[in-house]
Parts: sequence; C-alpha cells; structure tokens
Amino acid sequence: MLLQLNIQNFAIVRSLDIDWRKGMTTITGETGAGKSIAIDALGLCLGDRALTNVVRPNSKKAELAATFDIQKNISAKKWLKKNDLLISDESDKEPNYECILRRVISAEGRSRAYINGSQVPITQLKDIAQFLINIHGQHDHQLIVKATQQRKILDEYSDHQHLLDDVQYYYQQWRNLKTELKKLQESKDQREAKLQLLQYQVTELDEFSLQMGEFETLENDYRRHSNGQSLLNGTLHALQTLSENENFNITDSLRSNCEQLNDLVSLDPNLTEIAKTLGEALIQIEDANDELKHYYDRLELDPQAYQMIEDRYSLAIQLAKKHQVSPENLHTLHLEIKQALNLINSDGSRLDTMYVDIEKAKVHYLQTAKSLSTSRVKSAKKLSKKITLSMKELNMEYGIFEVSINQIEAETLSPLGSDEINFLISLNPGQQLEAMNKVASGGELSRISLAMQVILADKVITPTLIFDEVDVGISGPTAAMVGSKLQELAKNTQVICVTHLPQVASKGHQQLFVSKLTDGKFTETKVTELSDNGRVQEIARLLAGNKITDNSLASAQELLAG
Repeated sequence: MLLQLNIQNFAIVRSLDIDWRKGMTTITGETGAGKSIAIDALGLCLGDRALTNVVRPNSKKAELAATFDIQKNISAKKWLKKNDLLISDESDKEPNYECILRRVISAEGRSRAYINGSQVPITQLKDIAQFLINIHGQHDHQLIVKATQQRKILDEYSDHQHLLDDVQYYYQQWRNLKTELKKLQESKDQREAKLQLLQYQVTELDEFSLQMGEFETLENDYRRHSNGQSLLNGTLHALQTLSENENFNITDSLRSNCEQLNDLVSLDPNLTEIAKTLGEALIQIEDANDELKHYYDRLELDPQAYQMIEDRYSLAIQLAKKHQVSPENLHTLHLEIKQALNLINSDGSRLDTMYVDIEKAKVHYLQTAKSLSTSRVKSAKKLSKKITLSMKELNMEYGIFEVSINQIEAETLSPLGSDEINFLISLNPGQQLEAMNKVASGGELSRISLAMQVILADKVITPTLIFDEVDVGISGPTAAMVGSKLQELAKNTQVICVTHLPQVASKGHQQLFVSKLTDGKFTETKVTELSDNGRVQEIARLLAGNKITDNSLASAQELLAG
C-alpha cells in the first residue's frame, strides 16, 4: 500500500508530505485548489511523461518520491529482486519492506528516475507500477465506448490471461510461418538459378578435390622440382667444400686443427675451452655434412612427377582466381558452397512441408481461440448481470447491460482471438439494446464506468486503487450509493478518491483537504489531514457552499455518522 508521498517544487506546491492510511482516503477542496495535484505527482513517480511546466516557477527542479509498503506484495518483491533493486529480504535480521519510487525533473525538462536509491530507466517505473497501484481517471468513461477497451474490460474480468497468451503464441507462430512461406515463394526463381550455379561449382570443386593444407604442400613441391638442378648443383658444391674435395675441405682442416690444439692443452690449460669449442664445431659440421649428403642422395629430377605437380598447382591457382579467393582458401570455399547448396535444397524441402505446418498452426490457434471465446461468453453473462444490477443501484432503474460477442470470420486470424466484443445497453422499458455511445449521456456513462471499475477492482492485483474524480456527473442518492461501494471496496484494498461529493467524501476513513494560498506574488497548494471537527466543516461546505449553516452542519454530521 501507499505510505507516503513527498513533493518538492512541483507545479504550485513548494513542499508537501502526505501520509496515507489503510482503508479509504478521500481528497476534497475548493475548485481550482489542485485536488488532483497529488495524483499527478504520484503519476510521475509511476513513470508518466514529464513536461517542463511541472517545475515550480523560480525553481531549478522538482523532486517527487512515493513510498510503498510491500511486505505482503509478493509480485512487487519478486520484480525488485529480479532487477537487483530490493532493499532487503526475509533473510535479513531486520528486513525493510519498503519500495521508494523517486523522480527528479529539471526546469529544462530533463528527468531522472530512481527505485530504492538506484537510478533506473523511466520504463522500470512503469514496470513496477503495475504491481503497486491502479489509477482510474475522470475520463475513463470516454474510453469504455471503444471496442478495444471493452475487450480489455471483459478479459480483465474473465481472468484468463493464460488463454490470451496461448492465442497470441499460436497466432504469432502461424504468422511467422506465413511470412516464411511468402519469402520462400518470392525467392523461388532466384533460388533455382542459384541452385544451378552452386551445383556446377560444387561439381567442379568436387572433381578437383583439393584437401585441407594441400595447396601449401603443392607449392613447396612445385618450387623444389622447378629448381631441381640448382638444388643439385648447390648441394654438390657444398659437399665438395665440406668433405669431398681431396685437396682441401673444411672437415679435414678443422679436424687437424682440433688435434693440434688438444696437444697444446697439456702445455697451457688456457687453451682447453677453445679446443672444446672447436671440437663441438667439428661434430656439428660432420652432422650437417651427413644430412646434406642424405638430402643429395634423395634429390631426384623426375620429369613425370614434376609435370603432375605443375598441372595440379596451376589448376589450383586458376580455380582460386575464378572464384576470387586465395589458393590457400580454396578448400574452405568448397565447403561453404556445399553448405549453401544444402541450405537451398533444404529450402525446397521446407517449402514442401510449409503448407502442412501452417495448417497445423492454424488448427492450434482455432482450438485455443475457441477456448478463449468460451471463457469470454461465460464471463460475459456474469458481467452483464453484475453491471445491470449496479446500474439499478446507481439510479438507472430500468437499465439493462449486455456484453455482445460475435465470431470473426474464420479466415481472419487475430492475436486477440476470434471474438468481436460490444457493450450494449438499454435505459428505458421496451428500448432495444444498442451501443453505449448511441443511447447513454455523459453522466450515465460515468456511472456505468464507475460500476465497472468497482466490479473489476476485485480482479486487480494492485494493493492500492485511486479514483480521480470518477464521480463527475453523479449526485443525490446515486452519490451515496457510489460512496458506499467505494467504502466496501476499501475493506480489502487501499482506496484513494478525489471527489467533490459530500456523500463520497464522508465515507473515507481519512480525509485530506486541499487549499490554495497566495500572497499576491506567489501561489502555494497545501494538503491538510482533517480532524473530526474539520471533516464536519468540510462536508458542510460541500453540501451548502461557502455559507455554512446549522442545517448543513447537522447534515454533515449525519453523513459522517452513517
């Protein structure tokens, strides 16, 4: 429930703190005093759009904060925990069950939002608001004549969100399949042309069948064979220099030097490391010589093998150039083209089964839409009876209300189901049922709207309900009945009602009075919680106007006592 609302520099409010109680709170005040200003401020805390003129003149910013008790509000606590915004939970020694929504709006129109001290996007205020509060405005009666609102009202009363979700799911599935089918059909000619090209490319690359890493091997083999004579000549010359020249070679010369130095080591130990280094060099040269000789013996110039290597190497380069890739990536390209061909073939197969899948999705949709329609028809009968009864209680003695449900054509699928919903009324004996906007006046629509809101309030999961002058156009015995209905509603839900009716105001467990003060230069709105005597004076003013009489005071006391 709402615990507190703090307002700083908002509109004509300089500073205001309002503490809210359980049960029903009524807000009254003189015309133009700003009775709805607290509701407007609360709306901004809940994510409403902020305008630049909401900041009090000569102020840099407006600050608004609403504090809620969420100890028993499981949905709100789950949302806060999911978004890491919960102050504390039951595991703490002293858990804090408050949720604080705060909004700061600069004079330039910039806005910041906070939940429990953490800055958040404005959309998150709207997300958490659905679990905290539900506001009914004075213009709601203008909405109930619209088909979309009528469907929404019936669905809220029916409490079958799972059926709505199922219908929307199968509708979306059917629509996605239809979209996919259309794309496949539109690209059929292009797909067939591309199919032929890919099949040719795959066949060509299959025949060549270049393996992973094969081109690099081909390139090395081609380079070796094309330079075979140079390799033979070079290695032979190196062998001659190292060991095979009888007149002079490096190996014999170095071996002789090693022997001489080893003899000298006995004369001077300082030559030991030098002799050791030369000995190691001799071993390495002998090893290199052996490996080079082995390489030379295996080096063959096979013209036939060279021709095969050259042909395959050249063809690899040609194919790579043709497909505009480097030869090293030719194998990868081959795999990619194969995959693309498989996808096109699968598209063709998909097209064959698409019609069956679309029909299946449609059957599922129609089945769930039928279940939704059955639920709506059942609830429509109950809602019609309840609103008809409420109309009679609200001084529309001969009023009859009926929810009409007609089936939409089977071929026209909608994410909202297969029903066309209309609210019909009759206000006089013998009068035919017709659409609400054709036969009901503004005042009658207000009463019907209020009846709906009270009935639907039992279905609303939010712990706080606000009625902002929804009793416009209502007076006399009807007003007394409205007050009683709101008071009854407040037994289980916190109800806040902005009203100008004494019959409604008197039903509140708490009454706030809104006044406007001015010194000629500045204007300021004040909100005061009325004492018992203050309530008598205010109810009397609502009954008689500014000139309060003994009779009006007596009537006020009688209303408050009732």
